Amino acid sequence: MIEVSNIQKSFDGQQVLKGISCVFETGKCNLLLGGSGTGKSVLLQCIVGLMKPDIGSITFDGTVYTNSKIDIRQEIRRKIGMLFQGSALFDSMTVAQNVEFPLQMLTPDMTPADRRDRVAFCLKRVGLENAGNKMPSEISGGMKKRVGIARAIAPNCTYLFCDEPNSGLDPATSIKIDQLIHEITHEYGITTVVVTHDMNSVIEIGEHIIFLHQGKKLWDGTKDDILNVEVPELKEFIFSSSLVRAAKKVDDESVGGMAAITDDAAHGANI
Repeated sequence: MIEVSNIQKSFDGQQVLKGISCVFETGKCNLLLGGSGTGKSVLLQCIVGLMKPDIGSITFDGTVYTNSKIDIRQEIRRKIGMLFQGSALFDSMTVAQNVEFPLQMLTPDMTPADRRDRVAFCLKRVGLENAGNKMPSEISGGMKKRVGIARAIAPNCTYLFCDEPNSGLDPATSIKIDQLIHEITHEYGITTVVVTHDMNSVIEIGEHIIFLHQGKKLWDGTKDDILNVEVPELKEFIFSSSLVRAAKKVDDESVGGMAAITDDAAHGANI
């Protein structure tokens, strides 16, 4: 579990994060939802240590990360896996070498044979067991995301952070990536945090959703609650999609509304 308390962050006098407090639950897909410029990525970077908040604290499973000794921060960072928005693969390395890279950096005691076994296991887990010798330029966008996931979980991460994992993907591939993230989260009991503005992801894997607007947390809940919220800013955000509006109408008329939107999304509807 990750606890965030009163996080504030400003740039050049402009406050981007305005006292955000929230909890990211273990073994669940926690979604940071909001439009562009709402502070999602800044909060993510504060949590993983790429930025330092001006005020506030971040705690990983009872261990305070902010303002801790450097060895404590380094120990927590070793438990963090990161899936970047553009996958961020090394073009000069094969798929297998990309997955092995964090093992070389973070687990120096592993033998080369053990690293190869771990790479093979992670690639098989994401369905790319035959792609290890390929270069990133030879694989599709969806496959690159899968490589990114394999690389993130290779060091047996405790916390998985995904920044817009569906960026640049078609709807059908996006759903597959969502499902893979959800499966891995539950399979290994990981605390997963997904930054997104994609309502497909909300419907697919939104077990715990935190909605940000103008640097503030306005709502948190589950995908089962989100169609019935009374927060004006969140209603405006989610019902900007015609498919979600249609699902809400179905939901009002029967109990199958949420299932209907999930089925539509699975057939490639772009929301």
